Amino acid sequence: MLVQDRAVPKSPKPPQIRKLPTVQPNRLSEPKNLDFSAWVPDNCYRIVTILVLILTIAAVFFIYSSTNTAFLLCLQSETQSAVDSISLPQINWNSIKPIPDRTSPYANFNSEQWVVVSVSNYPSDALKKMVKIKGWQVLAIGNSRTPSDWSLKGAIFLSLDMQANLGFRSVDHLPYDSYVRKSVGYLFAIQHGAKKIFDADDRGEVIDNDLGKHFDVELVGEGARQEVILQYSHDNPNRTVVNPYIHFGQHSVWPRGLPLENVGDFGHEEFYTEVFGGKQFIQQGISNGLPDVDSVFYFTRKSGLEAFDIRFDEHAPKVAFPQGMMVPLNSFNTLYHSSAFWALMLPVSVSTMASDVLRGYWGQRLLWEIGGNVAVYPPTVHRYDRIEAYPFSEEKDLHVNVGRLIKFLVSWRSNKHRLFEKILELSYAMAEEGFWTEQDLKFTAAWLQDLVAVGYQQPRLMTLELDRPRANIGHGDRKEFIPQKLPSVHLAVEETGVVSSEIGNLIRWRKNFGNIVLIMFCNGPVERTALEWRLLYGRIFKTVVIFSAQKNSDLAIEEGQLDQIYKHLPKIFDRFSSADGFLFLEDDTVLNYWNLLQADKTKLWITDKVSMSWSTASTKGSSDWYSKQAELVRKVVSTMPVHFQVNYREVVRSDQSLTICSSEIFYIPRRFVADFVDLVNLVGHLDIHQKVSIPMFFLSMDSPQNFDSVLSTMVYKPEAQSANSSSTHYSTHAPAVHPWKVSSEQEFIKLIRIMGEGDPLLTELV
Repeated sequence: MLVQDRAVPKSPKPPQIRKLPTVQPNRLSEPKNLDFSAWVPDNCYRIVTILVLILTIAAVFFIYSSTNTAFLLCLQSETQSAVDSISLPQINWNSIKPIPDRTSPYANFNSEQWVVVSVSNYPSDALKKMVKIKGWQVLAIGNSRTPSDWSLKGAIFLSLDMQANLGFRSVDHLPYDSYVRKSVGYLFAIQHGAKKIFDADDRGEVIDNDLGKHFDVELVGEGARQEVILQYSHDNPNRTVVNPYIHFGQHSVWPRGLPLENVGDFGHEEFYTEVFGGKQFIQQGISNGLPDVDSVFYFTRKSGLEAFDIRFDEHAPKVAFPQGMMVPLNSFNTLYHSSAFWALMLPVSVSTMASDVLRGYWGQRLLWEIGGNVAVYPPTVHRYDRIEAYPFSEEKDLHVNVGRLIKFLVSWRSNKHRLFEKILELSYAMAEEGFWTEQDLKFTAAWLQDLVAVGYQQPRLMTLELDRPRANIGHGDRKEFIPQKLPSVHLAVEETGVVSSEIGNLIRWRKNFGNIVLIMFCNGPVERTALEWRLLYGRIFKTVVIFSAQKNSDLAIEEGQLDQIYKHLPKIFDRFSSADGFLFLEDDTVLNYWNLLQADKTKLWITDKVSMSWSTASTKGSSDWYSKQAELVRKVVSTMPVHFQVNYREVVRSDQSLTICSSEIFYIPRRFVADFVDLVNLVGHLDIHQKVSIPMFFLSMDSPQNFDSVLSTMVYKPEAQSANSSSTHYSTHAPAVHPWKVSSEQEFIKLIRIMGEGDPLLTELV
């Protein structure tokens, strides 16, 4: 075998080639002497060294193990706990033993109609009136804050001690100081013959002291109203939640539990359908005075210390909800029939202000499995506003999760063959998804076993209509009802008047822009203005997505930096894949949407003809920023596909110029969305400013002569020369006005008033 020497030679002599020695196949080395007596003396020092090393390691290990046993056991325990997954409880339904009432003084008492309330103070005036409602038994549930000597003639009171002695499994899961202890009351009422349960609170006065005036207390039999019920249309399968207050005359009030992204849905129904009565097992009543509103409404709509006194249309017809569509429910004013008693369970692992709302959505989804539905009824109680602080932190579970929960519930399916098994499976799935914790899964198991133990018979399942092809809604099936527009409180001021012919304009605008997504960037304080922007523009557009420099999950504000905000747009495009287009707007620019009806929604809109917004700068002798931006643009353009490059080069012929657009407002139709996304991907991580990237994108996507010129007449003034204190630069005839900054509700009210000339309905809000 020959090997070439790769070392550099020291002399000009040619490299030498040498032969490797040949190995003889039978040549073996001489064996070494392995005599032990001779080897030990020669290696004594090595033996001693190795023994000392072994003993040292053993000692260190022993000491470490002794002193860290607790730590190791704890670590092992925590690791094991982390990997343990939530397990579905296994219940032998046939082995559940009955639980009779052997401890309370009411063991032999039975009633078919119960009112269940939670009490923390001495009996209220409303509760004193409630015990006089004919045919209904009031059951008051105490907690750790209830006075020990609580008593009210005509009411049954269950103290904490009495609750503990009833033998219900559910009691072990309940907090001591919360209204969710009403779950014990529901079980007690069912145990004592309940067929209907009115879920109430102790500050709601039943109107005329008659629950049957509006509620359908009887669904079958002689006393039942055999009638058809108005029902929301299932025409739009993507519409999964509705604000029922609009139907009853309050267009700018929304219930607690409505996703904030739906707050701006002001328009009434184009048409309804009808459904036969008898299956409305859960009946939600409307409350006059202080309706069930969230803390966002309560804090932002209050005028000083004046109490709310909001009224709803008592003559509006009740309205039902088809499968696939939900509505927020509460524990203040809701009637449950026996077929839905299982849906009374109040979750314990979420905040108290979220418990009944999550229960309502959870129960509605399961109600579809037995062919039942929810209906909302005209005012049944009057609740007085005590002008108390609303705990916003207690509602965090709602504002963060409720929209996602509704989507999850509508898409959830189960192959179980009994209702209670489906209930347990859904509770398990909700724990896995993080809507509540394993604590509520265990509570569900205890609750269902208690229901069986008190003699409750679970309803039979029916085929889920959601999985059937929906019938087309013919012209004859469409029913019209136009809600009144009653006085209310909106933006801390009075609304006046009724719905007029001007509602037609709103419907026309909504029809034109109802599938356009508005993407806003808020430079101002979002906690003061974000909701107002949604209320203003949400009436017109499909939805309003708001970005700001800081994320605010409670208000559904997404995070993004203005100079790079275009890089966030592709994810919005994906989120609303069925939208016709996307309109971007900064909050320092007012959009006069009534002047955009003639714009072509299939074309690009931008301010290329507004000289103060669109300009071309030479990079020769310019600042470093202009030069760097121009260099980045050249880099991107050089990598563009041919169709983008050709469009761009037709307008920008010199590499020494830089096109800049202020980009406060622009529109991207659906047909250009893919191009926009491709261009964003070409930019990648390059630090190209929004004012540079947007004009580059638009010039690459299409020729400026094809842009719609709708924004060419917008009012655009230098910021230094404009101020909100003077409205001289505002024009209702312009498609948009810049600048106009809003940083408080008072400034927003001023804007609403000045926009009222173009949209007269806005004047009714202020």
